[in-house]
Amino acid sequence: MSVSRYPAEESSSMPKRAKMGIPLVLGFSDEEKVGTIQPHDDALVVTLKIGEYDVKRVMIDQGSATDIMYLDLYRGLNLKYENLTAYSSPLVSFEGKMVVSKGQIRLPMQTITDVVEVDFIVMDVFSPYTAIMGRPWLHTLGTVSSTLH
Repeated sequence: MSVSRYPAEESSSMPKRAKMGIPLVLGFSDEEKVGTIQPHDDALVVTLKIGEYDVKRVMIDQGSATDIMYLDLYRGLNLKYENLTAYSSPLVSFEGKMVVSKGQIRLPMQTITDVVEVDFIVMDVFSPYTAIMGRPWLHTLGTVSSTLH
């Protein structure tokens, strides 16, 4: 996956971060598409650097109002339960069920150009993904994700 920039206006309602003037676009180059079936409309699943680790199977979901980390990844990053802060709002799972989080944790994430702090809601439910990056992360980066691009 490559990250590129394209000209666009910055919104004054975006979270505070270093102004780069041009938002990021999450996308794939033609070389990265080799071996895939096109047109491609599958979920956007990538590898991202969370803390000091390259984390695979992270889904980018513009429909998610939160950034989610699943308990298996939390344990895999050697994080302790006492590092969690309370998060009491229930969430709705993919199956439409209400689920309660284990808590919340703020962790650094490395992009090509920046390190940003992300508030992850930690969930103890099954998922084929290790984490889901939603609108809060995308908006902080000023990023637009697209399976088309």
